[in-house]
Amino acid sequence: MPPLVETLKAAVGTIFRDRDGNQRTLLLMPHLTDEEFRRLEASVPCPIPEEARVLLQYARGFQMPNLQKDPHRLLTEFDLSGLDAEFGLEEVFPHARSIAGDGCGNFWVLDLTSDSKSWGPVFYACHDAPVIVYQTDSLAHFIEEALKGGNRPWKSEIADVHDGFTNRIWLENPGVLSFEECADSKDEDLRAFARSLDASYEFVDLRAPKLGDGFSWGRYGSKRVVKRFGEKRIFASQINKSRWQKLKDALK
Repeated sequence: MPPLVETLKAAVGTIFRDRDGNQRTLLLMPHLTDEEFRRLEASVPCPIPEEARVLLQYARGFQMPNLQKDPHRLLTEFDLSGLDAEFGLEEVFPHARSIAGDGCGNFWVLDLTSDSKSWGPVFYACHDAPVIVYQTDSLAHFIEEALKGGNRPWKSEIADVHDGFTNRIWLENPGVLSFEECADSKDEDLRAFARSLDASYEFVDLRAPKLGDGFSWGRYGSKRVVKRFGEKRIFASQINKSRWQKLKDALK
């Protein structure tokens, strides 16, 4: 039995207690129907990995009913198919599947590409502050951390990302590479991406991220320009525009 299914089966009936002592029981959501599987297959850029297919034939996710009344609770529902959830930021995640939210317009999403072999990785996409944070490469681990955060002391890697790493990325802007660093890099991808743009961009390389890595997609305001290097997880943000670019914008 795939680990994802084992994790969910073991969690059925788990009792969660909030800070006021109220108890809630984990409930599974129905599995995907054949028609829903067809819709899902048509909407993703890769074949559905076998482990995810078996999982979604068992249950599409799980709920923690009424926990939205607890202001300290991050998540109340996980739809692991992301089938009916809408998500923007196509310039960052062209084929994102939103699998969970915090109730405030921020989401945990799967970043799927044409060569994805697993149902992941999982990123946290936040709008306040406007940052992207890497959560995990393992959906099973994501579920385990979500369950871990449901009881005392209500701590998990999901909480770390939501409450800590998000603010750090916004305040410190870590891991940023300059145009010059990338344009002269021995790394073929970094070099090619930088040379396809210009010196008004800064870059972040998330091809091999660790928990809490990310970048500020909205750092430069509502007229931001964010680009991705094809399906590779290298991102560029425009920090200022050349005179020629400003002139072209003015003529639009």
